[in-house]
Amino acid sequence: MASSGLTIQQTEVVGTVLPIAAMVVTSFRLFVRMRQCRLWLDDVWAALAIVFDIISLAAFWLYLHDYARYSQNTRVALYYTNVQIFYAVVWSSRISILFTVVRLTSPGSLRRWIVRTAVAFVVAWMILGAQIFWTCEAESGWKTQPRPQCDTGRNVAIAQIITDVIGDTVLILAPFRLIHQVRLTKAQKIRLLSIFSTSAVTTVVSLTHAYYVFYNGGLKVIIAAVVEVSISLIVANLSVLVAFLFRISTEDPTTSVPLEFTSIITLGSQLIRSGTQYNPPSTSTMVVMVETQTMKVNDFGTGRNGSDIEAASLQLLAKPGPLHDT
Repeated sequence: MASSGLTIQQTEVVGTVLPIAAMVVTSFRLFVRMRQCRLWLDDVWAALAIVFDIISLAAFWLYLHDYARYSQNTRVALYYTNVQIFYAVVWSSRISILFTVVRLTSPGSLRRWIVRTAVAFVVAWMILGAQIFWTCEAESGWKTQPRPQCDTGRNVAIAQIITDVIGDTVLILAPFRLIHQVRLTKAQKIRLLSIFSTSAVTTVVSLTHAYYVFYNGGLKVIIAAVVEVSISLIVANLSVLVAFLFRISTEDPTTSVPLEFTSIITLGSQLIRSGTQYNPPSTSTMVVMVETQTMKVNDFGTGRNGSDIEAASLQLLAKPGPLHDT
């Protein structure tokens, strides 16, 4: 395997620091949600991604550092493990972001569409994983290398580009309709959208990774994969971290956005005197019933620290709605 201008030591440093950083961020996100008793499906997928990331880190070190201790079949298995776990972390992170949008969305067609998209993401994940096997098993010469690495070639690179661009585009566009309907200033909407639009960073990294896959970049493929995995996992946690850092919480009265429905029913007196026949048109004997319904929606405030993003509907991330329509 060509060194591609990189050393094993450099690859090990990058492959260790970035995954650990992603694990720390994800662990903090899960701690915040557990502390608030707000765990939901998006947190489950984030937890699954961090489990895959831990497995990836272990397989990465065994593949690069201790490969000489193992048989050739074990080295091949380590390579396959690294590739499959790469897809697992990336797509688990994307699905977590989708369910973050789901928990913000009220029951309706948009929510059903997003849930179906999550299922499509799982299917794409499975297809990409299977493609590695049928591509690499067709040309098994790479298995005899001291540190086996399959030349996946053009088809895998193209499939990654297509699925990555489509997947990240969906993650960027999915919250647009939701945020557009929320009563916020233009500046607040821009800030909220920018949080979800960080998926574009993952797209840039994934395109770089696909480029090195296309041209068999050796160690550069490994580093690009590590960067993509770590960035994907960190981006999946940004919405929760931003909410925490700006103290957006339903427990904080300065940033709560209550939606209050009040029904007011007024019953008048019925005056019926003895010996007096009830006459509906009479004002002295008419029962007056007035029913009104008012909806009080407090406007968004600026919150503490003078930051308008505290007023954004991102605080709803702490309280998911039902997954299915009722």
